[in-house]
Amino acid sequence: MFTIAAAVAVTLLAGRVYQPVRAETPAPMTVEQLAALEARALAAAGSPAGLTAPESMQVQIRKGETFEQAIRRTGVGLEEAKAVVATIAGAFDVSQLGAGLKFETAVARPRGGRGGDSRLIGLTMRTGPASQLTVSRTFDGALRLRALEEKVTHETVVLKSEVKGSLYATAQRMGASGAVTRKAVQLFSHKFDMDRDIKGSDEFTLVFARTVTETGRVVETGELLYAELKGQVFYRYKPVGGGETQYFDATGKNTRSAFMRTPLAGGYRMSSSFGYRRHPISGYRRMHQGIDFAAGTGTPIVAPADGVVVEARRWGGYGNWLRIRHSNGLESGYGHLSRYASGIRPGQRVRQGQVVAYVGSTGASTGPHLHYEIWRNGQRINPAGVKTQEGTILSGAELTAFRAEKARIDRVILAGGERRAGQASALRPASNG
Repeated sequence: MFTIAAAVAVTLLAGRVYQPVRAETPAPMTVEQLAALEARALAAAGSPAGLTAPESMQVQIRKGETFEQAIRRTGVGLEEAKAVVATIAGAFDVSQLGAGLKFETAVARPRGGRGGDSRLIGLTMRTGPASQLTVSRTFDGALRLRALEEKVTHETVVLKSEVKGSLYATAQRMGASGAVTRKAVQLFSHKFDMDRDIKGSDEFTLVFARTVTETGRVVETGELLYAELKGQVFYRYKPVGGGETQYFDATGKNTRSAFMRTPLAGGYRMSSSFGYRRHPISGYRRMHQGIDFAAGTGTPIVAPADGVVVEARRWGGYGNWLRIRHSNGLESGYGHLSRYASGIRPGQRVRQGQVVAYVGSTGASTGPHLHYEIWRNGQRINPAGVKTQEGTILSGAELTAFRAEKARIDRVILAGGERRAGQASALRPASNG
């Protein structure tokens, strides 16, 4: 409807000779101005002579296809498609309009199934997180290009809540992005078993940056700045001279332990513990040399520590099996996998928190779950009992810089968040050269 509305007073074109294309680029319109334009257009729109009423059609540029070819798939003629491309090229670099980009068109087709080309009445395309353009026809049949640039606000959000169901689900319901939530759960997994240690009454706090438009649409989410759960706090800090972003406690101690408590970022229920049990398939009582997590097929599995892949192969009842060697004589093993993450093969180095595989039900399995093992010096041990050394402590100039960043984050939390006006990025304008 938005794109159809952009074709203002289409009925006035009936009986007129099609005019040469003239690209016009008036001043950007506000949301309110555009809404008024749409209302007037809807009231005036009708069916062009010999053509049906405009119908909306979404188009996505295919791999190996040009923007012009994508327009042609709507049924319009070659010259008209070229005219639309030329109109847009006057304001934007059309070379950026590649495979995957979607746009809306309004097209009127010949009546009664008669042959001939369809007529493009309007086209709307998003050119950036908070910007879009509309191509429509003027009263004399020329094409007009209009740009809408929404105002954006940069926010630092302070999200506080009790856990309801799971921390992951609660944070997402309250507006945290998937990336922010995964990072928080990954950090907390250094300190807690996300299934057994976290209860519904536990409170958590997440602080993160995001950019929203004046209509409330989130166009960009930044990194997690702060996370707190059950007295454990994590402050984001990037070293002054560059380097990897890390998280520290209030004293400047790196909160990253050498080994995460669980290898699943979402905090899933442990369905079978380490020790003797009746095997669900054979029926015999036997030693279960790992722990099982109840999780659906395709759930991401992360490396609990830095390491090197030793095995990624089929192994009997384990089905698709993965083994990673870590420091201090430790190795981790994963069974019944549905598949491995991209690039995972023997000899490949992995980082703590990196996705290495996905939950499945291959091998001797009664349903989707993760079988997780820990080996120390070649012997299987209970994964729940692994304890390792904590991270390093900042000092000197780095500690001073960290304290300044911590104070800034604390002020934001005390204020309940902050907001400031800003601009969102868009496609590059067309080159003058």
